[in-house]
Amino acid sequence: MATRATAIPKLFIAESVTEKGKKIQTDSGIEIRQQYSPSELDYGKKLGNAGEFPFTRGVHPSMYRSKLWTMRQYAGFGTAKQSNERYRYLLANGTTGLSVAFDLPTQMGYDSDHAMAEGEVGKVGVAIDTLADLETLFDGIALQDITTSMTINATAAILLCMYVALAKRQGANLKNISGTIQNDILKEYIARGTYIYPPRQSMRLVTDIFSWCSENVPSWNTISISGYHIREAGSTAVQELAFTVANAREYVSAAVRAGLSVDRFGPRLSFFFNAHNDFFEEVAKFRAARRLWSSIMKDEFGATNPDAMKLRFHAQTGGSTLTAQQIDNNVPRTTLQALAAVLGGCQSLHVNGKDEALALPTEESARLALRTQQIIGFESGVAETVDPLAGSYFVESLTDEMESRAREYLAKINSLGGAVKAIELQFYQNEIAESAYKYQKAIDEKEKIIVGVNAFQVKEQLSDELLRVDEALRTEQIARLQTVKKSRNAQAVKSALQNLRSAAKGTENVIPDILQAVEAYATVGEISDVLREVWGEYKS
Repeated sequence: MATRATAIPKLFIAESVTEKGKKIQTDSGIEIRQQYSPSELDYGKKLGNAGEFPFTRGVHPSMYRSKLWTMRQYAGFGTAKQSNERYRYLLANGTTGLSVAFDLPTQMGYDSDHAMAEGEVGKVGVAIDTLADLETLFDGIALQDITTSMTINATAAILLCMYVALAKRQGANLKNISGTIQNDILKEYIARGTYIYPPRQSMRLVTDIFSWCSENVPSWNTISISGYHIREAGSTAVQELAFTVANAREYVSAAVRAGLSVDRFGPRLSFFFNAHNDFFEEVAKFRAARRLWSSIMKDEFGATNPDAMKLRFHAQTGGSTLTAQQIDNNVPRTTLQALAAVLGGCQSLHVNGKDEALALPTEESARLALRTQQIIGFESGVAETVDPLAGSYFVESLTDEMESRAREYLAKINSLGGAVKAIELQFYQNEIAESAYKYQKAIDEKEKIIVGVNAFQVKEQLSDELLRVDEALRTEQIARLQTVKKSRNAQAVKSALQNLRSAAKGTENVIPDILQAVEAYATVGEISDVLREVWGEYKS
């Protein structure tokens, strides 16, 4: 059959990207050669076997042959009742782990009736003011039967205590409940901004959580050290890797100084990375991350427990890569990103909905995103062998280069006095800003093609099938909050908050007092305000 010829713009002719003298690079600036050979690679100690130091090929010997990654879908909006309905929908459609998005007031330690919460209640996540909201959020869901990831940082201790309080009320064995709180406050000062207290006081909260959880909820991942948001802010893949590991090293150092055993809390550390567009660079990043972290834990901190050396990570497809133009293009985009995460050996994964550049995902787009994971897991065959790209001259070379460049950044951060000092000196922030500028400039000048944005555009209308959060829900949420305040034991709340105030002024672990306050139905805002009063607020 004859086909109609289509003129191809000169920009896209293959010769234009291979012409003499032009360098082809990854987004991190790593030059890509025309071909790679085995002679330059050392497969010995750098690779090893999956499940063995240095874990380049994966943290488990059989990887996905015995158990697929946890398929999470990040969800939460409006009231706890609305989000509960979405969670039930996702569980019914085969998701194997919940991932909770909280609204900005909850993340910043403000109740829904606070002036700072106006216009933000329930918008980018679910509104949680008291334990009563969490009870509604997980109504009909047995916490002992699922794993839950909560993207929460400055108020992580409060939400963790709410989760524990609810698990206790459900009769769960706390030794068995599992999940993750993000609890990565350092990256908030770098890239995201939902911090409350100064860095050093925030670090105390982190180590208090490490200590308390090791005794009371030993299966809980006490931190998810996040490169995701660093990448979303505009970093390169190398910077994402290096800055995340530098922050992780800071957390481990703080915990060791507080007298905790690295072999005991190390296995409960987890990581959170972005799965971005540059397919092979992303695979190499994940493999390099495992190798780099295992050597740091072994050589710098003296870990002897192999589980303390393993970098276990959750991945999420790149939110900043989603385009509002031609949103269906986001489906193949996120599919490739998810595949890179799987080939890189992730332990859990979230795929973004195709419409998330415009709004929170609809049920239909959330289901399609989940189906993307399921098709990769059950139909593609990539899960049937461990580390399928191992031995690729290109991938192994990229893995080596990613690790080498990340180590250069780590040395620089060390020379500045560590991660906290580097944050105070604006080192991270300036590096990310420069990379974000270069990336956007390449798009603006069409050196980097984003399909549907700066090439192959079409005229289109905004879809009517977007999820919209009703402004009236704030009134409903405030009414619920007032009802809880009227029905709770006011003296018990007052006593619990006073105990927390005393603990915060001293050096004892504050988590037991936060749990006491939560169980008395003190609000997120009330608990946060006590700590604001004692520790102050951070102003950048």
